[in-house]
Amino acid sequence: MAIQFIARRMSGGSTHQHIVRLWWKNPADGTTGDNSRAELVAWIEDKGGKAYTEDGRGNRADVVVRTPTHGAKFLQTHADGVWTNNLLALPER
Repeated sequence: MAIQFIARRMSGGSTHQHIVRLWWKNPADGTTGDNSRAELVAWIEDKGGKAYTEDGRGNRADVVVRTPTHGAKFLQTHADGVWTNNLLALPER
């Protein structure tokens, strides 16, 4: 089952690379939590974790790991073959 990201924390900028922490919920069992970007990248890559966002209309976008030419890996949403900014639209904590 996939977790749903529900909030984010930024540091030092306003792009996906500046997301430092994400809050999530597991709709299957109701658990909630928060993890650093690095922890979530490792969970998706190493453990086969799945995550998504959902907008107010119920549209879902999958979260995937992006590997830039320079700098740390980061998370971004991908929906209908297009890179989207759904994580950046989440509420700030």
